[in-house]
Amino acid sequence: MILLFDPISLITPDIGYTFWTLLAFVIFWIIAGKYAVKPIVSSIEARNQKIEDELLSAQKARQEFEQLKLQNDDLLKSAREERQVMLLEAKKDADSFRSAEMAKSKEDATRLLEQAKSEIENQKRAAINEVKKELGTISIGIAEKLVREKLTDSASQQSLVTKLVNESLSSN
Repeated sequence: MILLFDPISLITPDIGYTFWTLLAFVIFWIIAGKYAVKPIVSSIEARNQKIEDELLSAQKARQEFEQLKLQNDDLLKSAREERQVMLLEAKKDADSFRSAEMAKSKEDATRLLEQAKSEIENQKRAAINEVKKELGTISIGIAEKLVREKLTDSASQQSLVTKLVNESLSSN
C-alpha cells in the first residue's frame, strides 16, 4: 500500500509545511479582516450606535411622557377646580335669580291685589252712588205722589212750604 503522506509528519511537522500553513493563515486573516471582519465590526458598531440612539430617544420620550402626564394631571385638577367654581357660581346665580323672581312675583301679586281692592272699592262706591241715586229718584217719586195727594188745596201747600223752609233754615 502506498501512502501519499506520512502520518508521522503531522506529529513532527516540517518547517516548510509550517511556513506555508502559517503564511496561508496570515493571508486568510488579512483578507478576512479587510473584507469580512471590518464590515461586520462596523455594522455591529453602527447597530450598537443605533440602539443607543433609540434607547436615548425612548428615554427622552418617556421623560416627555411623564412631563405631559404631570401637565395633564395639573390641567385636570385645574379643570375640576374651575368646574367647581362655575357650579358654585351657577348655583349662586340661580338662587339670586329665584329670589329676585320670587320678590318680583310677590310685588306683582301685591300690586294686583291692591288694584283689585281699589277696583272693588270703586265699583262699591259706584254701586252705592247708583243705589242712592235710584233711592233718591224713587223717594222723590213717592214724595211727589204723597204730596200731590195730601196737598190738593193751596193752603196745605203753603203751610208745607213754610214748614220746610223753616226746618232747613234751622238746621243750617
